[in-house]
Amino acid sequence: MKKKFKLQDLDCANCAAKMEENIKKINGVNDANVSFMTQKMTIDAEDEKFDEIMQEVIKVCAKVEPDCKILV
Repeated sequence: MKKKFKLQDLDCANCAAKMEENIKKINGVNDANVSFMTQKMTIDAEDEKFDEIMQEVIKVCAKVEPDCKILV
């Protein structure tokens, strides 16, 4: 399943790259893209565990960029 999310308050391209790198390490994630320019994130992950995976994604993003919010 592939879903797109809008990001709010993502401050730098380096943070976006770190978020993307760490999201790709989450078990069940097939692919991820975090764009600083468009303030969007695309997650491609296993359908059955998508909600669980998104909880991990939120934690990863909060560690890298505490002010960034994922708008669902």
